[in-house]
Amino acid sequence: MTYDPASANPLAGNPLETRQDMSRALLDLFDPLLPYFSKGNARVRLDGAGAHFDRAAADLEGFARPLWGLAALGAGNGRFEHWDRFAEGLANGTDPEHPEYWGTVNGRDQRMVELAALGFALALVPEKIWEPLDARARNNVIAYFKHARQFDYADNNWKFFRIFVDIALNRLGADFDRSLTKQYLEELEGFYIGDGWYRDGNVRRVDHYIPFAMHFYGLIYSKLVDDDYAKRYRERAVLFAKDFKNWFAADGATVPFGRSLTYRFACAGFWSALAFADLEALPWGEVKHLCLQHLRWWGDRPITNRDGVLSIGFGYPNLLMSESYNSAGSPYWAFKAFLPLAIPGDHPFWTAKEKMPEAVAVSPQRHPGMVVMRTGGDVVALSSGQENLQMRFGTEKYAKFAYSARYGFSVEADERNFAGGAFDSALAFSDDGLHYRVRETNTEAKIAGNVLYSKWSPFKDVSVQTWLVPAAPWHIRVHRINTPRVLQTAEGGFAIAKRDFDLDMLSAEAGAAHVIGEADFSGIADLGSSVKRTGLAQKALPNTNLIVAKTLVPQLRGEIPAGETVLVTAVLAIDDPKAVSGIWTKPPSVPDIDALEEQVRKYGVTVSAIATPGQMP
Repeated sequence: MTYDPASANPLAGNPLETRQDMSRALLDLFDPLLPYFSKGNARVRLDGAGAHFDRAAADLEGFARPLWGLAALGAGNGRFEHWDRFAEGLANGTDPEHPEYWGTVNGRDQRMVELAALGFALALVPEKIWEPLDARARNNVIAYFKHARQFDYADNNWKFFRIFVDIALNRLGADFDRSLTKQYLEELEGFYIGDGWYRDGNVRRVDHYIPFAMHFYGLIYSKLVDDDYAKRYRERAVLFAKDFKNWFAADGATVPFGRSLTYRFACAGFWSALAFADLEALPWGEVKHLCLQHLRWWGDRPITNRDGVLSIGFGYPNLLMSESYNSAGSPYWAFKAFLPLAIPGDHPFWTAKEKMPEAVAVSPQRHPGMVVMRTGGDVVALSSGQENLQMRFGTEKYAKFAYSARYGFSVEADERNFAGGAFDSALAFSDDGLHYRVRETNTEAKIAGNVLYSKWSPFKDVSVQTWLVPAAPWHIRVHRINTPRVLQTAEGGFAIAKRDFDLDMLSAEAGAAHVIGEADFSGIADLGSSVKRTGLAQKALPNTNLIVAKTLVPQLRGEIPAGETVLVTAVLAIDDPKAVSGIWTKPPSVPDIDALEEQVRKYGVTVSAIATPGQMP
């Protein structure tokens, strides 16, 4: 029998319906780490790949991150047989004289991130990892935390990390400067936009860090601390839930967007934190369903190595899509999904019957700059206004026209391969047939009802205006381009899974292209541009898509002259191969560009995400 990589996934076969199922899932995911604990239990080293920080900090990641779930398990009186490892590791990692010492924090440092998980665990289950320590070890832990907290943390969600250290120090009876806690609580307020939405710092990014970081930490804070900040965090979470529920498809998938997607089911962290905080932002049955259904979505995917250790990647092991700060221990941020284990079995989160939230056909969301729409079993987020110019593949992760829960998005593997680029949900320009430019940032981004508008420049002397219009299950893109020179263009639809042995159906003709896979249809059609374009069924380079390793992407390609060109495109992707003889034959009507301009002029408001200087914290 041929080996199935998904069979190594510890979630495989787990129905994930009950508290016991979630507990089993957590332990099954943790157990593969046990052989990799160091002799003194302070470090967990999983492979030879590196991140931009030192090896000791990476080993600390592997040690600390599982505690987001394990501490919740312990708080809920769940059985766990390895607390002695964490107590010993905590003592040795903070002991400057021990060979497994984690290293001293002397400035902005990855260790600051991991101390938040340790602070959470010390606050939640001190009887497991604090009380077993002798006086010397306790003094070392306090000294390590107090030394680390005096430095400046990154000007984003990191500010919560000092606050979690401080919550632990307070609960352990340590003496420390509480004015620094207050300072960061106030500075975090500056990231709040409105309607439950934050930015992740003074940047044009409103991504999954809002639910699985800003709200996640705020909700935990609201459970552990009773003050005015806690009240605000709870009020904002209620508002946010109304929008964020629309990012999830019926099968549990969420729209993958932005950085740190290797944290995988941390995307359920917001729903898990609502349960932990005892905050019914939506009916408990809906919160429970959103949390558990998302976990279930991961159950049949090849997301681990052969030994069951979570890999870097998303739908499969994939270093290509990773960030420079991803070490082998980074994916265990996913354990944020297990906070409901801290609450008792008779809590309404656990006793409620699961219920899928009512589906909203189209959800305009000004703050992230998205129009979120449902297309069959998929959720698609049309997007304009966000950017990330500092990180690898930031353009693909933030600046495409559309992101799909079912089809994900792709990163480009070769910046000198215009002919072979995937360009899914993007419009690429080339002036030499080799190199290319796509949308990286916007000079304007507005939302007017269900329409998104942006203005951007692939080259300094080229300007593009783009309108994105939902027409479920289709969406429409209108581009008005002004260029002083001839350019080649390539515009892509959604990437779908490619089968072996060329079993898929590929079609390319004048003005259209479509591909049909085992379970999906994806097509792109020209609705009447001012130039002629030719269809291409692109076989994308392997390991570029987040969800599946090999994909097909329908594209339109053509040359545009100097002067003004208008491109009008309709895009369709749906989990029904028979769409080729159905909805594919009924494209949407061509929108009136003058009417779109008027709509944006009269009703357009600036996308919140773009209303920052865009500087890296």
